[in-house]
Amino acid sequence: MGGDVTDQEYEEEGTAAAEAQTGPEVIRAYLKELSNGPGVYRMLDRQGAVLYVGKARSLKKRVASYAKPTGHSPRIGRMVSATASMMFLTTETEIEALLLEQNLIKQLKPRYNVLLRDDKSFPFIFISTEHDFPRLEKHRGAKTRKGRYYGPFASAGAGNRTINTLQKVFLLRSCTDREVEAGDRPCLNFHLKRCAGPCGGRISKEDYAKLVTEADDFLRGRTTKVQGEMARQMEEASGALEFERAAALRDRIRALSHVQSAQGINPEGVEEADVVALHADEGQACVQVFFIRSNQNWGNRAYFPRTGAGAEPGELLEAFLVQFYDNKTPPRRLLLSHNVDNADLLEAALTQKRGRRVEVLVPQRGEKAMLVDGALRNAREALGRKMAESASQARLLQGLADAFDLDAPPQRIEVYDNSHIQGAHAVGAMIVSGPEGFLKSSYRKFNIRSKDLTPGDDFGMMREVLDRRFTRLLKEDPDRDKGDWPDLLLIDGGAGQVSAVAAALAEVGVDDVEVIGVAKGVDRNAGKEEFYRPSQPVKALPHRDPVLYFIQRLRDEAHRFAIGAHRAKRSKAISSTPLDEVPGVGPARKRALLAHFGSAKAVSRAGLADLKSVEGVSDQLAEKIYAFFNAAH
Repeated sequence: MGGDVTDQEYEEEGTAAAEAQTGPEVIRAYLKELSNGPGVYRMLDRQGAVLYVGKARSLKKRVASYAKPTGHSPRIGRMVSATASMMFLTTETEIEALLLEQNLIKQLKPRYNVLLRDDKSFPFIFISTEHDFPRLEKHRGAKTRKGRYYGPFASAGAGNRTINTLQKVFLLRSCTDREVEAGDRPCLNFHLKRCAGPCGGRISKEDYAKLVTEADDFLRGRTTKVQGEMARQMEEASGALEFERAAALRDRIRALSHVQSAQGINPEGVEEADVVALHADEGQACVQVFFIRSNQNWGNRAYFPRTGAGAEPGELLEAFLVQFYDNKTPPRRLLLSHNVDNADLLEAALTQKRGRRVEVLVPQRGEKAMLVDGALRNAREALGRKMAESASQARLLQGLADAFDLDAPPQRIEVYDNSHIQGAHAVGAMIVSGPEGFLKSSYRKFNIRSKDLTPGDDFGMMREVLDRRFTRLLKEDPDRDKGDWPDLLLIDGGAGQVSAVAAALAEVGVDDVEVIGVAKGVDRNAGKEEFYRPSQPVKALPHRDPVLYFIQRLRDEAHRFAIGAHRAKRSKAISSTPLDEVPGVGPARKRALLAHFGSAKAVSRAGLADLKSVEGVSDQLAEKIYAFFNAAH
């Protein structure tokens, strides 16, 4: 950023705040201390919890607007009346204030701010430029490797589908560099007609480079050129009576047409843009983002940001966009459904992020307006589905409370399960559900650490998992005001598991969280589950009760997550080698050593001179490796 943020936190010392605990009078007392420069302010309640984080071109003018006793919207009025103190940070520019504001919002999650709750990165398609036979692959994260990046794609599924089709069309490889360098036999994809066969020496570098160029042309939107060239080659092969080659080209053209039709709308006049449309209703909102690259629609994704107790569309959309592009490079153009607050400031911040001009538009006619209308229709339909699902989820939570005589419908349910094979690679898993369904960002896995457990001791594993979970929860959220405390624990197991959980909770001093054990019951059949609770008789639910199906879904999701975590741990253990424990040996050097010596055992037996001869291994590292394997001898 242009300048350093100056930390200036003003705390109330006047008598006005002492006389009026909350409200406009408290806010008014800060005015004499504030400058007219830009900055960020925080509004706090009596307990010190942050109610709202805002930015201002002039801190003094913005805070003065809150100090008025009337004239506020209902949302702002509630916020002002709850404000007991304020904090301030000054910045050199308004852009810095905008970015700092959104960072604090993501960190503090204030009640009255708009918050983007799903902020994952997007996949790209990557073609390396460092290999004679570049590989077609999916990529996430920082763009550190040399090559061409195409995207973003709205989801991993959209990226995978495009890669699968491009393999059929352009026959670019997906096999490893080692298989290509070995060159002894073609991979399975060659026989499936999804690869040109560089791993078996079936294609020259020059001919493969032509395929890479064709793929590049397609991904850059030059589809007419690619299809025309393929059609010409097909006619040429047919004229030369090379019918097998002509049929292969025909199949590639069909596959190319299929991927284009799957993309839906492919605008002719919009080469690169993100189309962002907002629909809000009854305090909830959906933002649809469509990705247009190289005149092609590369998918869309729906977001359901928290609306900050009813923010207006302009504020909501501005907050969403700043948070959305915090870890992404914006395109050259944004097409929006609504005007945003501070559009010039948003444009400047995104331009600074991109390094080139970013244009923010709200189109009123033509193809761009049609794109926005389509995104807006999707946002409206997605929010309708979401609200219907939320209503259904609310009924299920109420039904769960009624079935088990809970004080209120649970707002956070944590479901626990263990997975292992005769005690090996043991993993505990926790999934979370609430009024909005599964909260996958809150899922956790626990590698079982205790050396004192008997292999296969499910009760001991559950005690360890619950002890670690609640010990950390008591440390990080002792006041239970961050929304991370569960109302209900569901345990996959019967009376023994429930007793183990109750004992673990008692040891850490937690006695007010409901616990229900779900056992498979008679004949271990779904639908005959029995439910166990501490100091209560066993309970069953009617076979067709929706609450029973709901609990089954929760248990099955926990089981799925636990099995996945166990398999990942087991696979990692199977593929691990003693080289993983050598300091200074990362993935690249590990591959070089294995390629040179053939196995980890051979590396452990190698002499110092042999280790030094490996490409990429320095003399110093060779000595470390030799010392690691020979220290005990």
